[in-house]
Amino acid sequence: MTAELSADASGLGLGPLEILPKPIREPRRPLVAIGVGWLMAFVPSIALAALIGLIFPNASQPDFPVSPAMQIFLIVILSPVVETLMMGTALLILLRFVNPAIAIMISSIGWGLFHSSFHPTWGLVIWWPFLIFSTLFVTWRSRSLLAAFAIPAAVHALQNLPPALALATGLNI
Repeated sequence: MTAELSADASGLGLGPLEILPKPIREPRRPLVAIGVGWLMAFVPSIALAALIGLIFPNASQPDFPVSPAMQIFLIVILSPVVETLMMGTALLILLRFVNPAIAIMISSIGWGLFHSSFHPTWGLVIWWPFLIFSTLFVTWRSRSLLAAFAIPAAVHALQNLPPALALATGLNI
């Protein structure tokens, strides 16, 4: 089974994305992939957000005019599930026409543009986590569609948890 997984992972055609850590590129250990995926999504996105905040200090920020409990539900549960379903569907279509690296790049840029339609600078931060989510989807698709959806959705939920808690508690970061 290990040789089969190595063959699957090495045959993904990730090109420049091969620089990402192996737990993101190889469908071996789901909990490790989730942890490493979260670190690889969250830490760079926080750095990007800080940089964007310095460059555009007056940029509009997302606003969720609902109760704190509903904010957490929408941001941590519903959004990751719905967006992962949408992302995965788009990736499955893209993978019929382009190699995995291109599909992942199109997906991440597309999600950045989509989020920028709500707040222009938001997409400058969002594209990176979606690069990680998309890579995880493509990687885990070789194991099963359930894993391909579940692993990135879990990472997405973890990605959204700190900002959701900050919003819900009124903490301004």
